[in-house]
Amino acid sequence: MLDIKLETKRLILRKPKNSDWKDLLEGVGEYDVAKMLLRVPYPYKKEDAKKFVNKVIKEWKQKEPANILFFIELKSEKKVIGAIGIHKIDKFSGVGTTGSWINKKYWRNGYMTEAKIAVNDFAFNKLGLIRLTSKVFKENKASNATQSKMGYKLEGLMRKVARSLASGRLHDEYVYGLLKEDWKKVKPKFKSFL
Repeated sequence: MLDIKLETKRLILRKPKNSDWKDLLEGVGEYDVAKMLLRVPYPYKKEDAKKFVNKVIKEWKQKEPANILFFIELKSEKKVIGAIGIHKIDKFSGVGTTGSWINKKYWRNGYMTEAKIAVNDFAFNKLGLIRLTSKVFKENKASNATQSKMGYKLEGLMRKVARSLASGRLHDEYVYGLLKEDWKKVKPKFKSFL
């Protein structure tokens, strides 16, 4: 069973608790958040949130999970404001894929940057990965900007590859990659977040 907690100045990245479903419902229940995610229905209901929390709790109980999803708790409010994870972890190849979302009420405050710094460090220094991939809907300007700011390199565009369950819309996706050695070079510019 995993017992990992990452902490930054303003955030705690942790495993989920059963009671988190309420914060999850508020955050993912917002259409502007749900439409940028793959498998989130809209409207997002209480049963959806509870089912998802239970699924993630089970994943945390695995000895060698292929997915590690952290719930992002804002220290000042003791509230879950988003989630960030490393998925498709392949320790043999040293790779994983990142994904995340933030409650719309908390956009444009640097919380995702702060969370991503902690997750990048965890992936490279604790899991021993050598590469992270991130896939982002072409029209998700904020997420695309975050990838670039964090040192992820744009590696290509996959056309009509991902359908959002919330909107039903088929999206083009940008693919970004971050190597451990590139992260070491970029990380010092984020010292104000540490």
